[in-house]
Amino acid sequence: MTHIGFATASPDFLKLLLGITLEVAVRYAVFAGLAWLLGYVWFKRGWWKRKIIERMPTSAEVWREIRYSALTLVVFGLVGAATVYASLHGWTRVYRNIGQHGWPWFFASIGLCIVLHDTYFYWTHRLMHHRRLFRWFHRAHHLSTNPSPWASYAFAPPEAVVQAGIFPLVVMLIPIHPLAFVVFMVWQITFNVAGHTGYEFHVPWLMDSWLGKVINTPTNHIMHHEKMRGNYCLYFNVWDRLMGTNHAEYEQRFREVTSRDQRALEPVVAAAVSCNMAAEAEL
Repeated sequence: MTHIGFATASPDFLKLLLGITLEVAVRYAVFAGLAWLLGYVWFKRGWWKRKIIERMPTSAEVWREIRYSALTLVVFGLVGAATVYASLHGWTRVYRNIGQHGWPWFFASIGLCIVLHDTYFYWTHRLMHHRRLFRWFHRAHHLSTNPSPWASYAFAPPEAVVQAGIFPLVVMLIPIHPLAFVVFMVWQITFNVAGHTGYEFHVPWLMDSWLGKVINTPTNHIMHHEKMRGNYCLYFNVWDRLMGTNHAEYEQRFREVTSRDQRALEPVVAAAVSCNMAAEAEL
């Protein structure tokens, strides 16, 4: 739901639906497919020490994620088409002349979208874990206990509707230019796919910095899939910290995963030291 829909002059709903569904599908395929190739094909051997759960998802699991994602693409297309249709009729706060609000607001609106989405995600996500809602909304996503990048959109249709709800919410609440919305969409899919890759790509010292208390990590979200509860945030770790819903062992798990680089080198270093000591003894 990005520039194709916003740039379409015709209000024909079917054209909007087909165009937006295709665009969302291409974006999902490109981002999830690239992450799969990087982490599970091209650099699998080199990156494996950073695999948070050290086993491969089965082919059956991957195909299940893709099937659920295909349903999600249809839901996203429907909600996206309805949102764009509303914007074309002037029922939203979408504007098309950057000079109307200026460049500072253009960038600020992107930041507001991200913060709003993170808040929306935390509370709707936590609500969908309620025992009376989980089965109908969120269970399908949690079938992936060791998710792959393809799990990024693997939702049951009711959850897909909830996830898509952020799009009309944004354009109703925030004056936003179509290009700013495109940037927000790219941020959203990038962070979503990264959180489901199964690899921790952050530097080891992140958790000892202020940034580690703010930004979310793949380890955080993979633990959510493992343990089914806690770690509800998306982009930031702020709501989990404020509400006390981080797993107690989250930071320890992050350090364990990111220290595997160091541990992998220890036998090599020890062998090198032994060789040097033996050489010196001979002298």
